[in-house]
Amino acid sequence: MSDSANVSLKTAEAASHRTHLLKRMLKNPTGLVSIIILAVIILAATFAGVLATHDPNYADLRNLLQPPGGEFILGTDGAGHDIWSRLLYASRFSLLGAALATVISAVLGVTSGLIAGFYGKWFESLAAWTTSLLMALPGIVVLLAARSVLGPSMWIAMTVFGVLLTPAFYRLTHAAVVGVRNELYVDAARVAGVKDLSIIGRHILSVVRAPVIIQSAIVAIIAIAIQAGLGFIGMLDQSTPNWGSMLNDAFSKMYVAPIQLLWPSAAIALTAVGLALFANTLRDELERSAKPKKLKGKAKAAADAAIDTSGDAPIVHPETDALEAPVLLDVSGLVVGYDQPDGSLTQVVNGVSLAVRKGEVHGLIGESGSGKTQTAFSILGLLPEGGRVAAGSIVFDGDQLTDKSAKAMRKLQGRRISYVPQEPMSNLDPSFPIGSQLVEPMRVTLGISAKEAKERALDLLAKVGLPDPEKTFRSYPHEVSGGQAQRVLIAGAISCEPDLIIADEPTTALDVTVQADILDLLRGLQQELGVAVLIVTHNFGVVADLCDRVSVMKGGRIVETGPARSIFAGPQHPYTQSLFDAILEDGAARGALAHSSDRHTATGGAQ
Repeated sequence: MSDSANVSLKTAEAASHRTHLLKRMLKNPTGLVSIIILAVIILAATFAGVLATHDPNYADLRNLLQPPGGEFILGTDGAGHDIWSRLLYASRFSLLGAALATVISAVLGVTSGLIAGFYGKWFESLAAWTTSLLMALPGIVVLLAARSVLGPSMWIAMTVFGVLLTPAFYRLTHAAVVGVRNELYVDAARVAGVKDLSIIGRHILSVVRAPVIIQSAIVAIIAIAIQAGLGFIGMLDQSTPNWGSMLNDAFSKMYVAPIQLLWPSAAIALTAVGLALFANTLRDELERSAKPKKLKGKAKAAADAAIDTSGDAPIVHPETDALEAPVLLDVSGLVVGYDQPDGSLTQVVNGVSLAVRKGEVHGLIGESGSGKTQTAFSILGLLPEGGRVAAGSIVFDGDQLTDKSAKAMRKLQGRRISYVPQEPMSNLDPSFPIGSQLVEPMRVTLGISAKEAKERALDLLAKVGLPDPEKTFRSYPHEVSGGQAQRVLIAGAISCEPDLIIADEPTTALDVTVQADILDLLRGLQQELGVAVLIVTHNFGVVADLCDRVSVMKGGRIVETGPARSIFAGPQHPYTQSLFDAILEDGAARGALAHSSDRHTATGGAQ
C-alpha cells in the first residue's frame, strides 16, 4: 500500500471514530442540550457580521435606552448602541479571548506535566518550582501590571491569564502521569520498541484526557468570568465589545432599563452551563469507550565497593546432551542493587552467571523473592527506577548490554529481545483495542505499512490459537479472557521475529487447564521459530515440560545449574532438593475433612 493510501486509511478510521462519538453525544440528552447551547452561541458569534443590524460601536444619541422591538431587536443601551449587534460581537471577542487563555494554559500545562511526570529528574524539579512561583503570584495584580505596561488589549490580558492558569493543568497532568508511568503495559510498550513520544501520545495521554477535558471547561469558564470582570471595571479596550463592558453599562442604567442586564448575563450563564455540560458528557462518552536519589562520586564508589558476591559456587551438572549451538546470551557475575539514601547498596541479585544458547529453552527457577525477575529485567534493560547493574556483564550475541544507554537498548527491545509478562491483563492498555496494540510495535520496529501490520497481526492471532482473530483484533482487553490475553501477549512477543524471548512466569495468573494450553503453545512456537527462550518460573512442572536447561536461584544467587534431565534425575543442592520435596506427589487421599462439630466432640468440648 502506498503512503497516500495509508494516510487515507488512517484518515477514514479517525473520521469514523469521530462520527461514532458524535452520534453517542447526540443520543445523550445532556450532550444534546449542551451541543445545542454551544452551537447557537458559537454560530451567532461566527456570523455576527451577517446577523448584526447595526455597527456595534455606532452610538445613536437620538435612540438612547430604546426598549426591545422594532428597529432594535434587544433595544439600545445608555450610549445609543444597538444591544443585539453589540451582544453578537461581544460574544465573538469574549469566546475567542477565553479560548486563547484556555489553549495557552492547556498546551503549556499538559505538555510540561507529561514530560515531568514521564521522565522526572531535573525537569520535574524545574517545572514544580515554576508552578509554585506562578501559583504564588496574585493574578489580578499581574493583570493590572500587564495592562499598565502593555496596554488595555484583551488579547494580551488573556495571554497573561493563560500563563497564570498553567499550574492548574500541570498539577493535574503530572499527578495522573506519575500514577501510570510504571504500569506494566507501559513497560510492555517499551520492550516492544515503541518510542517515548508514541507511548506518551497513545498510552499516557489517554489516561489524562478525561481530567484535562473537565479542567479545560473549568478554565474556560473562569477565563470568561475574569474577562467579564476586567471589562466591567473598564480595564479592557472599550473599542472592543465584550460582555463585561455591556454589564457595566447595564448596571449604570439598571433602575431605568433593568432588562439590559438580562442579555449579557444570560450569554455568560448559558456559555458556562453549556461548557460544563458538554465537558462532562464528552468525558463520560470517551471513558465509556474506552524515587531514591542517584548516588554520585564517593557515595556511589563506596556502595560499589561494598558489593557482596560471596557464597558457595553453584553446583554445575555435566552436559548429558550434546548442545552444539553457540551461546546467545551470556550473563556473568551479575549484581543488581538499589541505592539507599544513606549511601549503601541493597543487593537483590548477587553474582548470577548463566548462559542461554541459540534455540534453547532455559528455565530460571526459584521461590518468590529469589531475584529471578530482577535478573530478567536487567537483561531487558527495564530495572525499576533506582535499580542498577552494579557489577558483572550481560553479553547478547557478542554485544555488551550493561554499557548501553536506554536509547540503544530500544533498538534491541522488541526486535531482538522480547518479553512475555506474567499478568496479561495489566500489560494491555485498556484504552485501545488489541489490534492497535499489536500493529503499532510492528509498524515502528519493522517499518511496515498499516495494512501489512494488520495482516501480520491476524496471522499471529491465528497462530497462537485464538479461534476468531478478527474479533480479538477488534476487542478491548476487558472483552477477552485471561488465557486469550496471554495468547495475545505471546503473539506480540513473536511479532517482530526476536532471537530471545524472556517469559516471566507466563502461566502464573491462569487456571490449570489454560496453563497447559499456554505451555503447549510456547513449546510449539519455540520449535517452529527456533527462538531461544529464558523462562522465569517457580514451577518445576513448567521446567519439566519445556526446558532444556535449568538454573536454580536462591537469595539472589544461582545454586545449581545444568541440563533439566540431569537435575531432575539427581538434584544435588539442598535447596533444589527441598523444592522437589515440596511438589505434591500422586498418593493415597488423606480422607474427608472432619467437621468442626466432630472435632469438638472428640476433644470433649475442651478449650
